[in-house]
Amino acid sequence: MTQTERLTYLIKYLLSENNELSSIDIPEKDAEKKRLLRSLMNIRPPKTASRDFLEAQDAYLQEECIKKGVISLSDIPTVQPGIYLWQGDITRLSADAIVNAANSTMLGCFVPCHGCIDNAIHSAAGIELRLECSRIMQKQKTEEPTGKAKITKAYHLPCRYILHTVGPIIYETVTEKDCNLLSDCYRSCLELAAAYQLKSIAFCCISTGEFHFPHEKAAKIAVQTVQDYQKKNQNGLEVVFNVFKDIDYEIYKQLLE
Repeated sequence: MTQTERLTYLIKYLLSENNELSSIDIPEKDAEKKRLLRSLMNIRPPKTASRDFLEAQDAYLQEECIKKGVISLSDIPTVQPGIYLWQGDITRLSADAIVNAANSTMLGCFVPCHGCIDNAIHSAAGIELRLECSRIMQKQKTEEPTGKAKITKAYHLPCRYILHTVGPIIYETVTEKDCNLLSDCYRSCLELAAAYQLKSIAFCCISTGEFHFPHEKAAKIAVQTVQDYQKKNQNGLEVVFNVFKDIDYEIYKQLLE
């Protein structure tokens, strides 16, 4: 199948799963089809799919990954020993692990085409990621605590694993507890990566988006926590601070240089 044929097949399959969606028309333009497919993947509950669907999805997402281009650590200059700074789409990074800023349900974002990193990662990884997260949460039988971390496969992302962590939500002022919990997020991810003998990890800007943690304060906590960890643990674990917004790039650049 061509990429357009895969798009159409995947959309038809997902529409057929839900009678309430049967009236949706499939658009003609590929860009609109891609948006519809992502939306359908976003709202789909965690459940199995047919082998044919998974094969078509695998081929589709792998080609999309190639089109976006894969970024390896060798493509990024170091700003400090063992520390990199890169601005771009975290789903392009081929580090051993990337960090997902998850919510407490750990099932990904269900809002169609939402701009959060949780949505981007689940959309690029494929529907198997939500199913694996669901199995973890069913076994845990409680929501994921703030400051902890879980590890899953990366599926169709170029990295090997995804580390999921729930950051603190800021409602008014930032408290000392909020700062400690954010530091716990970074530390938990580093310790989990080390436990799996990973050599590189890429952090997003945890809690600074939908959870409203102030950018500069969050960056200072992130950098300090990573630097303290690397000083105490000479395990060669390299860290990428991955930023998307210009404001975060400038903040991290000043802190690291």
